[in-house]
Amino acid sequence: MLTVLAFALLAGAPPAGADTFLARVQRAKLMEGSSTGPGYQKQFWDKTKEPMTYALHGCIASNAPADKSPFTLVADISPDGHPLNVEVRAPTPVARCLAGEFSLWTFPAPPKIPDSTNYPIEIDVSM
Repeated sequence: MLTVLAFALLAGAPPAGADTFLARVQRAKLMEGSSTGPGYQKQFWDKTKEPMTYALHGCIASNAPADKSPFTLVADISPDGHPLNVEVRAPTPVARCLAGEFSLWTFPAPPKIPDSTNYPIEIDVSM
């Protein structure tokens, strides 16, 4: 009976190693505060600020009347600068639109981090 209960509980649990949205955000925030974080953040935003602004304006215009609620975007940046696993919360039409645009861009190669091939990034968006 105990084995069946344990199996039932495990069947509903996320797979080992699966990241929740909040865990990914926390990992990204830790990277921002690491020794390589500020340097990469500067490179990232130097390349991203203008395209992000234009994309956000386009997403607002294409989803009029737009829900301008704040949201968070989290992604992993591959060693060659490509975004992977792009996800947003709250997933409003504007947030999903921006995530779609973001997923097509290429960013500066991130610094290498221990125990991972990809670099986590987190962006809080408010309008």
